[in-house]
Amino acid sequence: MSDFHLIATSAMGIEALVAKEVRALGYDCTVENGKIEFSGDESAIARANLWLRCADRVKIKAAEFKAETFDELFEQTKAVPWEDYLPQDAEFPVTGKSVKSKLFSVPDCQAIVKKAIVERLKSRYRGVSWFSENGPLYKIEVALLKDIATITIDTSGAGLHKRGYRAAQGQAPIKETLAAAMIQLTNWHPDRPFRDPFCGSGTIPIEAALIGQNIAPGFNREFLSETWPWMDETVWRRAREEAEDLARYDQPLDIIGSDIDHKMVGIAQQNADEAGLTGIVRFKQMQVADFTAKEEYGVILGNPPYGERIGEREEVEKMYRDMGRAFSKLKTWSVYILTSFENFEHVYGKKATKKRKLYNGSIRTDLYQFWGLRPPRKKEE
Repeated sequence: MSDFHLIATSAMGIEALVAKEVRALGYDCTVENGKIEFSGDESAIARANLWLRCADRVKIKAAEFKAETFDELFEQTKAVPWEDYLPQDAEFPVTGKSVKSKLFSVPDCQAIVKKAIVERLKSRYRGVSWFSENGPLYKIEVALLKDIATITIDTSGAGLHKRGYRAAQGQAPIKETLAAAMIQLTNWHPDRPFRDPFCGSGTIPIEAALIGQNIAPGFNREFLSETWPWMDETVWRRAREEAEDLARYDQPLDIIGSDIDHKMVGIAQQNADEAGLTGIVRFKQMQVADFTAKEEYGVILGNPPYGERIGEREEVEKMYRDMGRAFSKLKTWSVYILTSFENFEHVYGKKATKKRKLYNGSIRTDLYQFWGLRPPRKKEE
């Protein structure tokens, strides 16, 4: 097939960022809740998987239609040219979900879609009555929303947040995709200092470095669609060559992550090394009350503990007060803090310039933004 209808899925609240990334790759797109739709050929599949920092995964939309009965679901699924996607030995498990639809039994919907695909393939692969499914994997999903069935094929495999560098992690690591989204919501540029005073396993500083040096986030991992026979390996080779050519490995960066736990500092350094960022990102043990900076016009971005567990609230409030006192001295710095703590501004001691709702997994949070003074304009020579 020469052109595909593609969907980049995303967490709620960051669809606009994913759309911006899709457009930066050269594809027009439309945006809905949790998904960004665009069209492209095989290279679009490879490039989107390699470059989308904030998306969860990239899917092919094989079909979309109204289905209020099982017969409608069966017949319209069978009408899809599955032979264009699935070779004779394809393994094709079907998952499903249903929201506000007459066809509410997900297991039944999955079974009917599976049967319809088999019947379609039987009519195209003559003489075959049984499919071994011992070949390449194609993950198919049928999603029903208000009686509209959307059938997709996952091209990514593991979620795009799995960059391949996380050798170890802490108790509550932030997803790489959310970390990248938060960085893009700040005013940071690679020529400015960047600090994360709650770095944990190092995700935010590592993502900042990947952005700063324009390194494709999927460069060091593999994708499910690489195993598909109709995805020519030259497509992937060219996409990776493009990523290599666009990387700015010589871009100097001033990125430091710190954490009160020395074990987490060690894990963060290990993950940075795994990402190929040895010497590019630095980590040190430090509590936020001791934070200082001689540099100017930098960005602080942190995902501190939220105090969600019983008994943590007083400790977290003290940490937020310490944070507010330490950061109040940094007039030229911009501070961005992600937390679900409702009285954060009161405890921190300052009203945010702006705040934005984001979801850290299933937790509704706000990204509190405190903008520092702007750097003076450079005089034209």
